[in-house]
Amino acid sequence: MPSAAEDLSRDPTPDPAEDNAYFPSPYSLSQYTAPKTDFDGVKHKGAYRGKLKVLMVAAAERYVLLENGKMFSTGNHPVEMLLPAHHLMETGFDIDVATVGGYPAKLELWAMPDEDAAVKATYEALKPKLKAPRNLADVVEKDLGEDSDYVAVFIPGGHGAVVGLPTSEAVTGTLDWALANDKFVITLCHGPAALLAASLGKKESPFKGYSVCVFPDSLDEGPNLDIGYLPGRLQWLVAGLLREQGMHVVNDDMTGRTHQDRKLLTGDSPLASHSLGLLAAEALLQEVQNNG
Repeated sequence: MPSAAEDLSRDPTPDPAEDNAYFPSPYSLSQYTAPKTDFDGVKHKGAYRGKLKVLMVAAAERYVLLENGKMFSTGNHPVEMLLPAHHLMETGFDIDVATVGGYPAKLELWAMPDEDAAVKATYEALKPKLKAPRNLADVVEKDLGEDSDYVAVFIPGGHGAVVGLPTSEAVTGTLDWALANDKFVITLCHGPAALLAASLGKKESPFKGYSVCVFPDSLDEGPNLDIGYLPGRLQWLVAGLLREQGMHVVNDDMTGRTHQDRKLLTGDSPLASHSLGLLAAEALLQEVQNNG
């Protein structure tokens, strides 16, 4: 006997706010979203009491233009943004939000886990900053020196990360600063698309030789089309371009895997959000403790 989910439509749902734009299909949402995450607590609540902060670079673009001319209505994935942020904030690190151009951060609210208290509380806490973020170019110019208050850069996932971030000079400047000053870079799922910006104006990517977790291209090329999560093929694939720039992708599936290579912390999907948050909070706390 088929399940109730099997009766759901696999046709992407039209987004009435934009011509030829679509949300994921009802069936795909039944497979990819849930009312709660696997969050089961933070490890170092209130352990940090200093002034160092995390710079979140969020996507400000809603629509991804696909090969067939349709647009995917996307943004930042709320679990991939808010669950790692929850761990960092509960540990004691404040978070500033910046976007390219200073435009409001966009969220895939259709993926919001409405029964998850940790995610919802973090959303309410960050909402004013998400609605009125800083302009990333201004942050690069004014706040990313050797004595910066930022200890890490956090780039959430969501397909919105493939628009604007990989070609932004402000993202290039942010990543250049992080690498030059030995700061952490935390990202997951499609967020590692932003790492492509590190190669702008250079002969090769400074991340060449790094290993990363990223959302599998095979899912965007196969199941995500078959079940109507995407209304068409992406114009380019994140993992493939990272490999072309000399990075080693350590996963070919979506299992919730996280990975650390030097100070680059990555995860493969929404399933990695809790584990990546734990990893990041632990790494940042150890860093500040070691540095006195």
